[in-house]
Amino acid sequence: MLSSEYMHVAVGAIFNNQAKVLIAQRAKRSHQGGLWEFPGGKLKPGESVQAALARELEEELGIRVQQSAPLIRVHHDYTDKRVLLDVWGVRRFDGSPTGRQGQPLCWVDPVTLDKRIFPQADGPIIKALQLPHEYLITGAYKDMADFSLRLQAALDRGIRLLQLRAGPAEADEYAALVRQALERCRPYAAKLLLNTSVDTFAQHQADGLHLNSERLMACDKRPIAQYKWLCASVHNETELAQANKIDVDFIMLSPVLPTQSHPGAPTLGWDRFYTLTEKSRSPVFALGGMDSSQLTLAREKGAQGIAAITAFWER
Repeated sequence: MLSSEYMHVAVGAIFNNQAKVLIAQRAKRSHQGGLWEFPGGKLKPGESVQAALARELEEELGIRVQQSAPLIRVHHDYTDKRVLLDVWGVRRFDGSPTGRQGQPLCWVDPVTLDKRIFPQADGPIIKALQLPHEYLITGAYKDMADFSLRLQAALDRGIRLLQLRAGPAEADEYAALVRQALERCRPYAAKLLLNTSVDTFAQHQADGLHLNSERLMACDKRPIAQYKWLCASVHNETELAQANKIDVDFIMLSPVLPTQSHPGAPTLGWDRFYTLTEKSRSPVFALGGMDSSQLTLAREKGAQGIAAITAFWER
């Protein structure tokens, strides 16, 4: 039986100018002692998250926050308590972090966080730190040359997470598309996900699999290995619950706003989007009417970032 104890915790994902994130090791005698964590602490009654974060980081590390922004909110149930981890990215601060309570500190590259042992609740935070804020879905193209040029233009603009969504194609044609995409992505360390069946995905060396909602609902468990990225398209609470059940790494929630392709279709709107995002156990990308001008608002509404075809696929 779960405890009725509830904790709202302000957490800092603190970055230095080498883009490394600060982690601290819990004291052996504390709850889940010896594990690594992101610095922070409980809110006091009536205290805002930003005020609590500033107070905790000064008390624990001796730094003064100058700039912070929402990263992700994680709801998690332990057997003895329920927690809300309200995580903010901190990229500007005064002072040099030191373990003022004797806790060991370490600056690490976010891609290596999986090598450390963290509390279970920190899993979505790690994924959020490893994911970029823009997710490209490939759209129409004239031929392979046009596909390559569009992809290169997106990579040159900074896109580092891509979904290859191709229409019906022969196996050889699809394999050529995957090879071309991987050849373009690798020099940029960009991650390529394939929007295809599990069987087809297994035939290629892509970084992850994107499940459309039909394939999502057909899964009874996570269909690929943990070391590969798994994303799913989600449109409602039922699909969201299924995504949580099979342990996806992130979701694409849509449609948030009207789109050119479906101008009269029902949309979630930002309030409903936020409500569903609060129930997700993984980072969420907003899809539908998105372009770079929507990114700040999407982040304020709980999103990891935005996903788009038109805005990111033009050249």
